[in-house]
Amino acid sequence: MEEFERAVEAAIFASSEPLSPEEIAAFAGEGEVAAALAALSQIYTGHGIELVERGGRWHFQTAPDLAHILRRTREESRRLSRAATETLAIVAYHEPVSRAEIEAIRGVQISKGTLDVLMEAGWVRTAGRREGPGRPLLYATTVDFLTHFGLGSRRDLPGIDDLKAAGLLDPLDEAALQLQLESDEEEA
Repeated sequence: MEEFERAVEAAIFASSEPLSPEEIAAFAGEGEVAAALAALSQIYTGHGIELVERGGRWHFQTAPDLAHILRRTREESRRLSRAATETLAIVAYHEPVSRAEIEAIRGVQISKGTLDVLMEAGWVRTAGRREGPGRPLLYATTVDFLTHFGLGSRRDLPGIDDLKAAGLLDPLDEAALQLQLESDEEEA
C-alpha cells in the first residue's frame, strides 16, 4: 500500500464523521483521492469493516453480515411514530417539500413536533424557502439520513415494486400511491 493510501485510510479512520473527498485531501495531502478510495474499498471488501460511501462522504462501517454481533451493545433508539415515519417518507421521496405539501399528501395536518423529532434525529433539514405566497420553508433529507438507512443517494430508495415485494403496501395504500404518482407525473 502506498503512503498516500495509508494517509487517506488514517484520515477516514480517525474521523468521527464521514468525510468528503475534499476533506480527505485536506488531511491526507496531495494525491489522487478517488484512486486511493477505490483501492481502499477493494482492500476492505469482505473484511469485518468496510469502507463505504454514503451521500458523497466516506466512512468505515461494520460489514452488514456481522452487524448482528454488535447489536446488543448498541443503544436502542426510540421508534418513530406513524406520523413521523410517513412524514420522513414524504420528505425523502418528494424533497424539497413544504409542510403544506406534506399535509396534502398525508391528508391530515402534522404537528410541529413531528418535523422537530426528525430534525433532532438529524434526518431532515430545512432547505430554503419556496418562491411564492408566504414563502414556506422547504424540508429535505440529510446525509445522516442516507448513512442511517444505508443509502448511497436518494436514487437508492425502494420503488413501488420493491415495496410490494416486501409486503409493505396493502391494496388501499397501493391504489393511493399509484394515484399520487400519476398526479405527480401530470404536474411534471
